[in-house]
Amino acid sequence: MRYPKHATPSRSVHNSQTRHPQDESESKVRAPITSATAFEGTPTITANTAKLPALFISHGAPTLAIEQSATTSALARIGQNLPKPRAIIIMSAHWQSAKLEISSNPQPKTWHDFSGFSPELYELQYPAIGQPALAESLAQQLTARGISCSVNPVRACDHGVWAPLRHLYPDADVPIVQISLPQHYDSIACYQLGAQLSHLRDEQILVIGSGNITHNLQALRWQADSIDQTASAFKQWLLQQLKIDIPTALDWQQYPDYKDIHPSDEHLLPLFFALGTGQRVSVVHQSMAHHSLGMDIYRFD
Repeated sequence: MRYPKHATPSRSVHNSQTRHPQDESESKVRAPITSATAFEGTPTITANTAKLPALFISHGAPTLAIEQSATTSALARIGQNLPKPRAIIIMSAHWQSAKLEISSNPQPKTWHDFSGFSPELYELQYPAIGQPALAESLAQQLTARGISCSVNPVRACDHGVWAPLRHLYPDADVPIVQISLPQHYDSIACYQLGAQLSHLRDEQILVIGSGNITHNLQALRWQADSIDQTASAFKQWLLQQLKIDIPTALDWQQYPDYKDIHPSDEHLLPLFFALGTGQRVSVVHQSMAHHSLGMDIYRFD
């Protein structure tokens, strides 16, 4: 599917100043989505509490979970330097669904959703709890805005969640709410969903998109130190658009031969989910792995 070159992202959650106060129904619809009801009875967030960024994490191969690399070191530094979140809301490329779903599993299992790797990987556990009250609240608020969604009480954590979080929060002490990637969503839909949830960053919620900045498994070379220049050029181009021209970034499929970098789009779309929550991008980490996998990590404020 081709996107309009000059598509303008929805700014419906950012234009509260233009609403008419007398329109109470519209005011209710456009009020920011909040986590307040999920944390009733817990200490109130103070006005001077630091606003968390959103992150896009390239999670690479499942072996990321047991690697010690520049990527995993960058993840560890993020976890050490950010204020500890109340919860994490994460969209992984590995949960595609017919419609939007939100995991309400209170004890999500560690799902080893891969095959052919070393036995060590299959023994790993990431026992972070879920946050059902937050999942239910988000689903209700999104539904009230006309976004079809439901909670999923049995969803396990796929490796797009636990492999990077194992380095980000190794103690597994931050509750996780996973959001699915609907199969009919494109970059603009993911961006708009992120925009709907942007206010959560003010409430000590860390929003993450987990995928890969480049992802062509046919081009992988497991033991190679070489760099796929086609993939490298694409990620540098896309980063530049994220900095200066978001509509062009959303229209990423205008890039020549984009299918050589992303034969399918599910690993790139979580980037636009994170982008929707904060449009100022900064680079936390850049590298390539296994010849063609871009391992970049971006921060959005």
